[in-house]
Amino acid sequence: MYSAGTESLIKQAREIQDEELQKFYVRVSKMLSSKEHCSETIDSLQRLKLIVSATKYARLLPAEVQNKLQTLLRSPGCPEQLRLLCSAVLSESLPPSVRSLSAGLTQDCRSLGSHAQRLLGARRRKMIMYLYIFVLFVQCICIVCDPQAGNKDELLPLCQHLLKCLESRQPEGQICKHTLPILSKIISFFPEILSEDQINLVNRKLVDWLRYASVHQGASLSSGGFFTGPRSRQPGPMTEVDGVVVGDFFTVLCVGQSYTEDQWMNMYAFSMLRKWLLTYDSEGTCNTESDDRSEVDSSVMSMVSATSSSSRLLPPKERLREKSFEYCQRLIEQSDRKAIKRTDTELQKVCLIEAVAVMDIICKEDSSYVYRAFPCLKALYGRLSGDLAFARALMPIAQFYLNHSEMAAVDSEAVFRHLLSRFPSEMFNEPLLAFEFVQFCRLNMAVLQERVPLYRQSFPNIFKFLAWNSPALIADYMELLPSLMCRETAVEILHTLLDLPCLAATLDLQQKSATFQAADRVLWDNGTKLANCLEAFRQPSCRGLFLYILRPEAGTGDTIDRLNMLHEMLADMSESPRVIQCAQIVPVLLHVFFNHVFTDKKLSNQLALVVLERSSQLYRISKFKSELLRVFSAHIRTLCKLHPSLLIDQSRELLDFAGSVSNISSKKELYTSVVWMIGEYLSVSYDKRCTVELITSFFESLEAVLLEITQVRQSTKPPNYHPRVLTVLMTTLSKLASRSQDLIPRLSLSLSKMRTFAQSAPVASCYSEEDIEEIITRASELVNLLKLPNVAQFVLAPSPHGDNPRWHKDTNTSLPHSMRAVSGLLHKNSSFLPG
Repeated sequence: MYSAGTESLIKQAREIQDEELQKFYVRVSKMLSSKEHCSETIDSLQRLKLIVSATKYARLLPAEVQNKLQTLLRSPGCPEQLRLLCSAVLSESLPPSVRSLSAGLTQDCRSLGSHAQRLLGARRRKMIMYLYIFVLFVQCICIVCDPQAGNKDELLPLCQHLLKCLESRQPEGQICKHTLPILSKIISFFPEILSEDQINLVNRKLVDWLRYASVHQGASLSSGGFFTGPRSRQPGPMTEVDGVVVGDFFTVLCVGQSYTEDQWMNMYAFSMLRKWLLTYDSEGTCNTESDDRSEVDSSVMSMVSATSSSSRLLPPKERLREKSFEYCQRLIEQSDRKAIKRTDTELQKVCLIEAVAVMDIICKEDSSYVYRAFPCLKALYGRLSGDLAFARALMPIAQFYLNHSEMAAVDSEAVFRHLLSRFPSEMFNEPLLAFEFVQFCRLNMAVLQERVPLYRQSFPNIFKFLAWNSPALIADYMELLPSLMCRETAVEILHTLLDLPCLAATLDLQQKSATFQAADRVLWDNGTKLANCLEAFRQPSCRGLFLYILRPEAGTGDTIDRLNMLHEMLADMSESPRVIQCAQIVPVLLHVFFNHVFTDKKLSNQLALVVLERSSQLYRISKFKSELLRVFSAHIRTLCKLHPSLLIDQSRELLDFAGSVSNISSKKELYTSVVWMIGEYLSVSYDKRCTVELITSFFESLEAVLLEITQVRQSTKPPNYHPRVLTVLMTTLSKLASRSQDLIPRLSLSLSKMRTFAQSAPVASCYSEEDIEEIITRASELVNLLKLPNVAQFVLAPSPHGDNPRWHKDTNTSLPHSMRAVSGLLHKNSSFLPG
């Protein structure tokens, strides 16, 4: 966080008024026009830098100020501090227009080069040029990224100028490589901006840069001196990462003290190669040359291109594919060398990822390359699969197998078993790998479901990335979860989601247990909560519980019997930030689960049972249980609406749940939903198996609950039940009584006592006047309604087909007519009521 003074300055810069800002621009312009620049000029430029950078979007400076800043930046005699301030201000602001930027680009670079050539040394000359090019680059990026700053027509002159820079050698030979990042950014937003000829031009240039760069080091810049001579400036050969002299063409994995211009272009070209191929080498792109040849012709073309002499006869697009493929093969060969420096080892990993991804793109466009690529990639996989340090490099290999193994008739089971088993189990704490793994699954969900049976079976392992990296991956898993679900594993997935915080706690203990070995027990603080959890984690008697939570695949059982024991052992981890974050995402994923689960009658019964059972077996985390019960209450109603027969199939469990008074206080939302379901769907209209005996059983169970919670004595504590529970209970009992009219007298007696209950002193002390009025009104309405059993059955238990359009169109049975009649019956002064 910034200090109070800094926050105040930033706030002033953001809230500056336009009138004051224009006056400040005028003052800065006058200062920049003077020949001598004092400390006041520096202070003003620093304030201008703060103003243009304090807002989210780049500001548009007046053209006069912009031009003077550029002039001062290009001025050879400008002090270093002023030059840096000018570049900082320009890089944070938009140019007046794209056209003005592109129009002045050539002149600026030419004049900058000529002035610097005459007046400055080599190092200072290059520094000024790099600084100015950096400003141009940042301004171009601002234009392209700002939707209001420019469009395709405005960027076209700039794009043409960039292509001219690529085609011809610029002064100092430095501008060319800086045009590639700008060009890459432009085509990512406007791929149609290049014509077919321009695409072919870039294809040819990319081939030259990738394949024909020099293998000798560039001449190092000398600072001068007595011992400076021709012998000391002789460039040496480039070397491999293991120190061996390069024996083949130059790549990004070649090492040297300094680099020539074409070597820099080689590195820049490879860095944008994947985006270029994705944009202009795919079938159907608007400006690429048409490729209607048959698959046989394509194969012949690729076979002919295998020789370097014939590859020069290929069209630019095919030749770029060929040279890119050779480049990637060479990178894979170079990655097998033992690097001297650690940084080169990391570079090898990154280059492997990029090389395999480029080969995958090439094989998608020309399937004949698949047969040339697989031997190389199979050997690469065999070399890397045993080293988890190269785990990220295995992700594009798995993508290649997924895309092409079927066509090449190559068995890919071992690759995906390695990917789905070892990565989540052993590298769940690597955030970058977790992100790339989840992105791989998201991009290939349909193919994985169809062709990789292990994918759905590995959901316990896949959830480990989520448990460890919950906030960062929740959006991805919301999209990924439906692809992991099927009827066979739905119940186990539901249990796994409910146990996700336990998984996060167990993974944390697993990592800490590996860190603190048994020999290090003297370092533990035996009074801490962590020590107790680690001790439980290492107990052989508890090992089975933790092994189940850490299981790699589904199929060992939906859940375990000793969940409460596991929750007790992990109780001290419930306040861990990682566990709390993981618990916060579970309700979101449960909504996704219930909205996408493929429910039939059998599965609905199973899910309803899980909801009832697990409502008492949840990890004790603050607010976790209340949030899950709210989700349960919403979705158990949906399950019952889809399959009302579950009330009959699970009648025993529902009777036990609804007949327990303790569930009212501990599971209010879920209990209320279950009671409402019983009253709404326990009817012969929904299931022919519904008998009078079953209705009576539910009635007696709920009646006992109502009587127990409304028995108030002066010595007892006041009731703490929500008034809604009472009103739902009374309504449900009335619905059941209307379906078995022998129960109406005993219910009417119970309801008649509700006024006495609601007006008693203990109840009045804990309920508001509105709550008491609601209870009395509902009881009175139901008593009056039950006096007319046939009308009560019509109002409280309407037909399940009441939403049929005919119900509203038939004037003899229209709902408004019926409701008006009932309203008249229940009116206080109505003559229809028995006297």
